[in-house]
Amino acid sequence: MSAEQLNTTPVAPVVTRAGHLYGDTGQSGGALRQSGVSPEHTPATKIWFGRVSNEPGYRSLPHHHAEAETGGYVLKGHGRIYFGDDYSVFLDLYEGDFVFVPPFIHHVEANMSVTEELIWLTARTPDNLVVNLDDVDDSVLADYRRA
Repeated sequence: MSAEQLNTTPVAPVVTRAGHLYGDTGQSGGALRQSGVSPEHTPATKIWFGRVSNEPGYRSLPHHHAEAETGGYVLKGHGRIYFGDDYSVFLDLYEGDFVFVPPFIHHVEANMSVTEELIWLTARTPDNLVVNLDDVDDSVLADYRRA
């Protein structure tokens, strides 16, 4: 059925091609966020979906995502999310794992490898809200090392 038959304004799928991800979005330290679908560069109004990468030995700053709910999928690598008092609680994630991060949870996302890149696919509603917090020393994060 055509758009004219539906008597609506024509709407079409929008493709963000490989190599053309949108990077002018909320960032936090060593976690590089790039969107494929977001309100900033597509007609999307209620979702941010993109790629988050951490180079070997890099981590995000402590942060939270305000009221946004976050779903993540580890496409490549070994990630760790630190949270809780003094970031003393953590979850390890590996290729193929999914994670849900509730709104307002203070956390740090780390690449636990010093040789391999970590790549997450992340969906967030309503948008990529990033509230950076005061940094912590690496020694606070159990087993984390940069090199």
